[in-house]
Amino acid sequence: MDGTAGQLAVLYDGDCGFCKWALDKILAWDRNRRLRPVAIQSEDGQRLLAGVAPERRLESWHLVAGGEVKSAGAAAPDLFGALPGGRPLAALLSAYPRVTDRVYRWVAEHRGLLARLLRIDATCQLRR
Repeated sequence: MDGTAGQLAVLYDGDCGFCKWALDKILAWDRNRRLRPVAIQSEDGQRLLAGVAPERRLESWHLVAGGEVKSAGAAAPDLFGALPGGRPLAALLSAYPRVTDRVYRWVAEHRGLLARLLRIDATCQLRR
């Protein structure tokens, strides 16, 4: 299933503590239950990402809606647009896609540092 009636599948690295921590914060915001978390490593995750080269699947998080896959910063506007009160942020992110992707890439590359600063258990294998 790529999402049921208006649901968006959020694909994340199930082995990354920082990724799971960030997803938990997003899901807490998702009061309308529009998001369905799916670990990339799961059977469902592999099926949803069948059109993405296997070596690229763990390079970023992905959002799947209606069979369309968006990844990294390009997925952020749709993600925030699905959250209560998130449309203004989604519009801002859509207006500046290059900046959005750069910020996403910076966070992804520094997730170990951010985890230490936030004092969260974010054990993960950084893939480059």
